[in-house]
Amino acid sequence: MVLNYRYKPQVYFAATFIVTYAFWFAGAYLSFQDEKNGLYMLFMLIGLIVPFIISFFMIFTSKNSDLKKDFINRLINLRLIRPGMLPLFFLIMPLAVLVSIFISLSFGGSVSQFQLADGFSFSTGSVPTLVFLMLAACFEELGWRGYAFDSLQSRHTYFMASIIFSILWSLWHFPLIFVNNFYQYEIYHENIWYAVNFFVGIIPMGVFVSWICIKNGKSIPAAILFHFIINICQEALNMTQTTKCIETLVITVIIAIIIVLDKEMFFSKVSPIPETQNLAPGTQNPVSEAH
Repeated sequence: MVLNYRYKPQVYFAATFIVTYAFWFAGAYLSFQDEKNGLYMLFMLIGLIVPFIISFFMIFTSKNSDLKKDFINRLINLRLIRPGMLPLFFLIMPLAVLVSIFISLSFGGSVSQFQLADGFSFSTGSVPTLVFLMLAACFEELGWRGYAFDSLQSRHTYFMASIIFSILWSLWHFPLIFVNNFYQYEIYHENIWYAVNFFVGIIPMGVFVSWICIKNGKSIPAAILFHFIINICQEALNMTQTTKCIETLVITVIIAIIIVLDKEMFFSKVSPIPETQNLAPGTQNPVSEAH
């Protein structure tokens, strides 16, 4: 967060929701009209990159040089990522999935859930699903961590900023339940409660990504990597939707433990990392007139 800049969260989220919804509802309509030629995926991909486009616009049309330097540094400075956090990046979500499957066995779940999935549980038309998952992680986090989260944190504690962001992130996905063959569409038509779990489950997951990002100097690549790992973990095994409901509870418990152990950070409005560390090497962070 840049201290000498006045963030505009209302403008950012209003613009992001309006533009994304416009493209995604258009894409949803087309997904039932021209599924074979895949034109609808163009609208879906444009909607996907909207958070980044609006972040980029708001950052680079501002007159605040520190805001621009901060974004660039958090994007390219891999030294912000703490090596000691890397095992957490790669192990916490797979372990959460395995624990969820193990718990599900007590409720009649099948041991076949431990097997690797034969393929993805949904289709993204002409765009390979793995590529779509990677693009989702990249462009979402370029927007969410580029501007969105900081805009909320400038007015709230880390805890409140994380909760508000996660709720908004969940609602941002809403149009996807109307897109033919998309994951959200499939689970909504399988059982509405599975769709409810998807949207509820995004909230603790959003807090998790925010925490990972903050603990790594607000590194955007760190958020992208963890987001992508989350996406892959949801598809790697034959996990049932019932088990994914259990997973939501498991992740919520993990987040509750993290908040208790790191409550000083979560309930403080002061960045735990000096602002000068978020700037490119050799730069300063002088106080200037807000723009």
